Amino acid sequence: MSKLVLAEKPSVAQSIARVIGANRCGDGYLEGNGYVVSWCVGHLVELAPPEAYGDQYAKWRKADLPIFPQPFRYQVSPSTKKQYGILKKLMAREDVESLVCATDAGREGELIFRLVYQQCGCRKPFERLWISSMEDGAIREGFEHLKAGSEYDSLYEAALCRERADWIVGINATRLFSCLYGTTLNTGRVMSPTLAMTVMREAAISTFQPEAFYTVQLSMDGFTVSSARMKECGQADALAEACRKAGIVQVEKIMKVEKMEKALALYDLTSLQREANRQLGYTAQQTLNYVQSLYEKKLVTYPRTDSRYLTDDMAATLPELAQTVAATFYPDAGELPVNAKQVTNSKKVTDHHAIIPTKELPKCNFQELSRGEAVILQMIALRLICAAGEARRYAETTAMFSCAETTFTVKGKTVLFDGWKGLEQKYSGRKTAEKKTSLPSLSEGDVIPLLSAEVKEGTTTPPKHFTEDTLLNAMETAGAEDKVNCPAGAREGGLGRMPEEAERKGLGTPATRAGIIEKLVQKGFLERKGDKKVKYLIPTQKGISLVTILPEQIQSPAMIADWEEKLLKVERNEYSADSFMEEICGMMRELIDTYEIVEGADVLMQNNTVIGKCPHCGKEVVERQKGWFCSNSECRFVLWADHAYFNKIGKHMTRQIAGRLLRDGHVRLKACKSQRTGKEYDATVRMTTEADGRPRFQMEFGKGGK
Repeated sequence: MSKLVLAEKPSVAQSIARVIGANRCGDGYLEGNGYVVSWCVGHLVELAPPEAYGDQYAKWRKADLPIFPQPFRYQVSPSTKKQYGILKKLMAREDVESLVCATDAGREGELIFRLVYQQCGCRKPFERLWISSMEDGAIREGFEHLKAGSEYDSLYEAALCRERADWIVGINATRLFSCLYGTTLNTGRVMSPTLAMTVMREAAISTFQPEAFYTVQLSMDGFTVSSARMKECGQADALAEACRKAGIVQVEKIMKVEKMEKALALYDLTSLQREANRQLGYTAQQTLNYVQSLYEKKLVTYPRTDSRYLTDDMAATLPELAQTVAATFYPDAGELPVNAKQVTNSKKVTDHHAIIPTKELPKCNFQELSRGEAVILQMIALRLICAAGEARRYAETTAMFSCAETTFTVKGKTVLFDGWKGLEQKYSGRKTAEKKTSLPSLSEGDVIPLLSAEVKEGTTTPPKHFTEDTLLNAMETAGAEDKVNCPAGAREGGLGRMPEEAERKGLGTPATRAGIIEKLVQKGFLERKGDKKVKYLIPTQKGISLVTILPEQIQSPAMIADWEEKLLKVERNEYSADSFMEEICGMMRELIDTYEIVEGADVLMQNNTVIGKCPHCGKEVVERQKGWFCSNSECRFVLWADHAYFNKIGKHMTRQIAGRLLRDGHVRLKACKSQRTGKEYDATVRMTTEADGRPRFQMEFGKGGK
C-alpha cells in the first residue's frame, strides 16, 4: 500500500521524493518506497465566477446585488486541468490508502491542498507535513512526526474565510461602483485601504505648508551648541545679540551615560522586503520571489513568516550554524560570539520561526544563483551573525550651557565597542553616517569664552512619498492609531476596538502584501516613479478617483486590520468562521443599500491620458481601464495591461513600458524569468505591428541576456 504525498510545486515534490525514496518517474508524479509524490502547480481549484450561479450574473446590474453564494462553488483552473486529472486518478488508486499534505506550511498552502482534496471527492485519511526548511534532515524528521490532518482544520477555515471574504467584497463592491459610475472600478478587501493610504499621503504632501523655524548657535573653541527652536526670527535675533553682549557661556550640567545598542532582530518576510527595497531597490515581489527560490533550493528556511525569533530548542544548534555561515561568507571573521538568547523566544514564534540560512550553505554552488538570490542570501546570512552578536556599547555625553538666561545643549558620542554594528559595517560594505561631536573636558560651573552667535533658519518638511519599504511598514502597522477610535461603521458592525496585535499584523499578511502592491500597479492605480534605486509609489488619477468615491468601510485600514486579526483568531479556533463571514456580508449588504453617488465624480472618472502615437496609423494612444488603445476605432492596436506575452516572461505591461515601446519601438527589461528553468535573464523586447495594427513582439538577447 502507498501514501500519496501532495506538494505545492514540482521542485518541492522532487526534493521530498528524493529524500523518501520515490525515485521512479511517472506522468506528473514520482513513485517508490511506498510513496507516490505529486504536486499542485499553485491553485488548481478556484472559486467559480458569479455567472456560474446563474445567467443573470453574466451582466453587471446593481439590481442583482448583493451576490452571496450559498454554497460557494469551485472550478478547476483551465490552465491546470491536466495536473488536476492526474491528482484525481492518483487519489482514486486502490493502492493509495492515505495522503500527506506537503504543500507550503501556511494558510494558502493548506487551502490549495484541501480544495483539490474536496474537488476530487476524496475521503481517504490524510496527515500533515509541517516543516520550516527543505533540508533533507528536516524533511526526514517531518515524515517521522507527521501531524493529523484534523489539527489544521481551523487553519483551513481561516483560509476559506479569507478567500471568500475577498470574493464577496471584490465582486460586490467592484460591480456596485462600476455600475454606478459607468466604468470598471476594481476594489478589494485589502487593495482598497492600501490604495487609500497612498492617496492620503499624497494629499498631505500637496497641502503641506512649510513653516520656518529659527535656532541660535553659539560657537566656542572646538564645538558648537544650539538653542531650542523658535518660531519668530526677531526672537532669535534678540537672543543672538544678547549672547554676543554676554560674551561668555557657563556650563550648567554634564550628563554622561554608557548605553548599549542591541542587535537588530532576525528577518521576517516583511522586514527582509523592506531592507531589500531600502538598500537594493528591489520590489517586495522580487524579494519574495528570490527568497522563495532560495527556500526551494534548501538554502534558507520558510520565507512566508511573520516572526523575527527562533524557537528555544534551536539555541543549542545556533552557534554551529553561525560559524558555518561565517566560514562560508566571511572566512576572515574567525570565531564569532553567539548569544542565542537574543534571537530565541518560542512565545514570539507563531507557525514559523524567522528566516535564517540552513546548514546546506557549504554545498551550494553560488555561481548557479541569480544575482538577486545571491544578494538576498548574503543579507539573511549577515543578519544571523549580527543578530546573535554582542551589543554595541557607546558613551553619550549631554552638556547643557547657559547664556543670556537661555539653555543651550550639545551631545557627544564615543563608541566603546563596535560589537554587531562593526560586523554589519565591515561585511555589508555600508557605512552608517553618524554625526560625531567631540567635546573637550568640561566641568559644571566652567565659564567658556564665546566666539560667535549666529541665527540659523530652517523649515519644516512635508511627509515623504511612499516607497515599497515605507508602504510595507504602513500596511504592517495599519490601524494602530485607531485602536480606541475605530470608525463608527466598525463599531456598529461589532468589530470593536483595534486589538493590540493588529499593530503588527495590519493589512494583509507577509505572504500577500507584495501581491497587493503589484496588483495596484498592474491595475493602473499606482505607478512607480523615481531613479533606478529609489522608486516612489504614486497614486495615478485613476487611483485618486477610486478612493474619492469609496466609502469609509471599504477604505478603512483600521477595519481591515481588525478583520486580519479575526482571521488569526479563526486559525487558533478562538473565533467563529461563520461570525466572520456574517460581518463581511452584513457590511456589504449595508453598503449596497445605503451608498449614494458622489456628486461630480463623473468628471474624475474620465481618463483620456495620451501616452504616445500609434505605430500603425499615427493616431494617439490613450490609457483605458484594461490597457492602452489606439484612439482610431478602426485600428486594432492595443497594449493590454494584462498582456500574455509579458506575463509569460514574468513582467507586467506598465505605462512606462508601453510608453517606451511607442516611443522607441523596443524596451530593455531586466530580471525576466524563464518559465521552464526559473532562471532570470535580461533581454530587449522589440515591437512591430501586423497588417491590421495588432502588435507583435520579438525578444533579442544582447549583453547580459541568456
